[in-house]
Amino acid sequence: MDGIDESYPANLPVEKVSEFIAIAKSAAYKPAPDEMIITADTTVVVGHEILGKPHDASEAKNMLKTISGKSHRVITGVCIRSINQQRHFSVISEVTFKELSDSEIDYYINKYKPFDKAGAYGIQEWIGYIGVLKGSYFNVMGLPVQRIYEELHNFFHAV
Repeated sequence: MDGIDESYPANLPVEKVSEFIAIAKSAAYKPAPDEMIITADTTVVVGHEILGKPHDASEAKNMLKTISGKSHRVITGVCIRSINQQRHFSVISEVTFKELSDSEIDYYINKYKPFDKAGAYGIQEWIGYIGVLKGSYFNVMGLPVQRIYEELHNFFHAV
């Protein structure tokens, strides 16, 4: 989202960063009395390092080499807000890719141009077909719809 500060405190645990940014995105908008705002942010975490969106092919290649043959976490933070209440949460999924060859990485970067994706990949694209997923596919895409359904149910039935 343009114009929204996506920075976060340096001491914030990596598991809380996407939720922090989703809340910040939500705060940028004022809902009308009959509106609800849902904002989300997704991070890719390897160990304790967040892989953001790559700026160029070289950075994308380095990110894909970093996750090649290893497991990493995809964390999506969500904020649901109306004029009267707010809920926020994070969903964590684990993705493991096989060892990717340089030619596979180059093919993916050249064909799919993943410069707008955290961790330099989209699970819904070719590269995702060779990944092993533990958790929500939709979470890795950037919106954990199963959990949002549960939260919306609770949101509308809150006392």
